[in-house]
Order: sequence, then C-alpha cells, then structure tokens
Amino acid sequence: MASSAGGRATFSRMYDYLLGGVHNSEVDREAARQLLRAFPDAVDTARSNRLFLARAVRTLAEAGIRQFLDLGSGIPTQGNVHEVAQAIDPAIRVLYVDIDPTAVVASNQMLSGNPTCHAIEADLTRPHLILDALTDGDPSSVIDLNRPTALLYCSVLQLVPNELIHAVVAPIRDRLVPGSALVISHPGTAVTDGYDESTVSSVTEVYRTRAAADIVLRSDADIAALFGDFALIEPGLVSLDQWRPEGGEPDPYAAKPLPSPMRGAVAIRPV
Repeated sequence: MASSAGGRATFSRMYDYLLGGVHNSEVDREAARQLLRAFPDAVDTARSNRLFLARAVRTLAEAGIRQFLDLGSGIPTQGNVHEVAQAIDPAIRVLYVDIDPTAVVASNQMLSGNPTCHAIEADLTRPHLILDALTDGDPSSVIDLNRPTALLYCSVLQLVPNELIHAVVAPIRDRLVPGSALVISHPGTAVTDGYDESTVSSVTEVYRTRAAADIVLRSDADIAALFGDFALIEPGLVSLDQWRPEGGEPDPYAAKPLPSPMRGAVAIRPV
C-alpha cells in the first residue's frame, strides 16, 4: 500500500478523523465526511473496531503475552495498544508499524520517554523487509521474535488484494513462536446482508477515489484461512460487538438492530 500525498486523503488519517483525532487535514476530513454521507455508521464502525482491539490486547496481556507487533497501526488516538497493555504490565513491549509518516511521527511523539515502545515506517505488504528490520536494527531492541508475540492486523487487511493476501500475512505469522497470538479484524461479506448494494458500492468508491484504496470484503472462510495453524480462542470469528463484550464502554453496535459489519478473532499458536 502506498502512502498518499499531494492532496489525497489517506486511510489512516480518515480513520483518525472518524475517531475524533486531530492528525488529519481538510482533504482527509472531506473524504471522511463523504464516507459518512454514504455510510452514516462509519464512526460507530471505527469505534467498534477500536474497542475490539482494546479487548483483544487486554485478553492477551492478561494471558501473559509481553510483546505486541501492530501492523498498519495508524495514527495514535484513545485506547492505543501500549496504553491498554502497559496498564496490565508496564514492561510490555509494543512496536507500531505504519506506512504513513504522519502516523509514525505522531506515535513516536506519544511514546517519547517510553523505552519499551517504538514506531517505524514500513509497508505491511512487504513483510520480509519488516522481518529484516526485526532481526537487524533498532526495532530488534523492542521486539524479539524468539519470544511469544501478538501480531495485530486490525482493520487493515481489507486494503490488500486477494492475490497478495497470503503472501502478506504468512511470512511474519509463520515466524512467530508457539504461544504467540494473531489478532485480525476485517470487514466481512455479510455486510451486504445488512446494507444495500448501493451503500457498499458508494463506500468502496469513496476509498478508491479519495484515498486510492481498494477495499476487499472477505468471507468468514477467507478470514479464518489467514490464521494458518493458529487456534481460534472463544468465541471464534464473530462480529466485533460479539467478541467478549465487557461491562465498560459498550460497543456502539450493542444497541443497533444489526451486528457490526466487521468480523474479528484472536488465535494462539499451540505450544
């Protein structure tokens, strides 16, 4: 995925705007407003994804995982991975990876003074370069892939075309040692059951024309295949609002007649 420049919106900055962030420009805001006209639930969907990420990270940190690798991490906002994880153990290590330099700069500004967390600029569709960085260079001082690590792909793999998806996910996934985890959230094809075809078409067109991003919806079978030999933990692959809801801030879709259009799961590599 190429980062946007020269007046084009980016996926990460549109997402930042939807979540109430400040690291976005007028072109990102206008693209997001156009998205909201096509899909008024866009804010709720973004918030639902963020809440799922927090619950997944908390679950894994409480289970003893002490390293998190967040690919396509985006611009930091509320409920960041390191904030959730380090509330459980301040020694937990987090490496954020994003292709958008705005996201990387903002992340490292937030992480100033936090020696166990860092952000780097890299393209998640080039996993071998990320692996090279993790074995030789500064990121290796944050993440040691010889120890159990949680690999996070939250609302980013829909930007990867079908012909590349397994070549993107498999190299890092398969490098993880037993006891590691994989977290994925992804828009499912079932979204078309709750929204008419014109809405889905309008949403994909906004991303294509305003952010040069082609959105790919995937079936549960396609999403499950991305986990490889990792074993899904309960409740499996479900709508995000149904993944281990907690008594704190409720998922926006908890009060809606339709479930979240996003699907998500957490899986562990067997020891």
